[in-house]
Amino acid sequence: MNTVIKAENICKKYILSHQRKASYHSLREAATDTVKRWGRMISRIGSREEQDQSHEEFWALKDISFEIRAGERVGIIGRNGAGKSTILKILSRITEPTEGRITICGRVSSLLEVGTGFHPELTGRENIYLNGAILGMSRSEINNRFDEIVAFAEMEKFLDTPVKRYSSGMYVRLAFAVAAHLEPEILIVDEVLSVGDAQFQKKCLGKIEDVSQREGRTVLFVSHNMQAIRRLCDRAILLHAGEIVVDDSSSAAIERYLREGNRIHSRNSLKEVVRNLRPDPSFEFEDILLKQGNQAIESSIENGKPLEIEIRYKVKQKTTGLRIYFDLYDDQEILLIRSFNDEESDGILSVDEGIYVAKATIPADLLAPIRYTLKIFSTIFNVRTFYPEGISIALTVERTGKANRAYLIEPIRGKLAPLLQWETRKII
Repeated sequence: MNTVIKAENICKKYILSHQRKASYHSLREAATDTVKRWGRMISRIGSREEQDQSHEEFWALKDISFEIRAGERVGIIGRNGAGKSTILKILSRITEPTEGRITICGRVSSLLEVGTGFHPELTGRENIYLNGAILGMSRSEINNRFDEIVAFAEMEKFLDTPVKRYSSGMYVRLAFAVAAHLEPEILIVDEVLSVGDAQFQKKCLGKIEDVSQREGRTVLFVSHNMQAIRRLCDRAILLHAGEIVVDDSSSAAIERYLREGNRIHSRNSLKEVVRNLRPDPSFEFEDILLKQGNQAIESSIENGKPLEIEIRYKVKQKTTGLRIYFDLYDDQEILLIRSFNDEESDGILSVDEGIYVAKATIPADLLAPIRYTLKIFSTIFNVRTFYPEGISIALTVERTGKANRAYLIEPIRGKLAPLLQWETRKII
């Protein structure tokens, strides 16, 4: 197969500017601070030291090299800040590398951020033609694919509405439909698909499979969903701090990614994570405790005992729709359980200012003896999530209870191992 993308020693540098934050309380303080600042500037004119203090170099990518052949499906994975979006922007010609060279053979269609490439004042219909023209397609070529694009996006009613009035979900529907159907040789898709609803995400993943497997086009796919990477990609590139750590099969790269991500939090480090969360005027986590048998635990739990999750938080003003919840992921980062603190309520709860403790219990003999990740979140229903990344706790389950026999004698094992009640009786 021919090489369609070749990256040679790519580096990307950004200059970060640091400015002192002014915090004035009166006109006198503002005037005094201005005079002092002028004095410092006059005394340090031409001073290299002053310049170095106000600017910092940040290398988002460091000597990245790889080749991608026609028809390959390549996942790009890594933690936030690893450089995934930067490399995609370079490949999409949105930005240029500071050093190195990129060679691309073929027409590239990108879906990097919600609304990228759309003009807000134009309608959905007009933006379809605009995107096609940017990709170098003729009007007749766009006309041939137009009905298919509209049908996939399921937005016939809003086609003549300016896209500035679209929700983020509507943006994604139309943007993906355009990117996937205007016959690009190379399709680049970032984590933006996470904005859409679950049904549309599934539809998009199916379309990506069609584009790559049946139509033989090259796909670069960035996602934190390891199940999607494993399903779609034969190969994956793992980035860390702007460098390539693994360039191998998707299974090998995912295994390394998960292994490095399972850094166990001690009690002290968990306290530090909670304490270092950015302040918020409405809400604040105060502490998180995990208990088994009235004893606080750190990361290793027993499957034969219930696991109590205790979340202490402060509400700083009366809030409607506040929810505390947790997600439990398996060792492949597949979501197994999501549980809210208001599941037994029939309506949206309002809470007054104060300090609260929310408790939930995962029953004994439910979890399998594997590694899990527990993530704690707080949100205002349908409004905002206070800490979108959540607070992550790595859990290792030890087999100490009545082990499910599947984990002793069967080669195929589930991610949960509940001891279910069975009844067997002779009827004849």
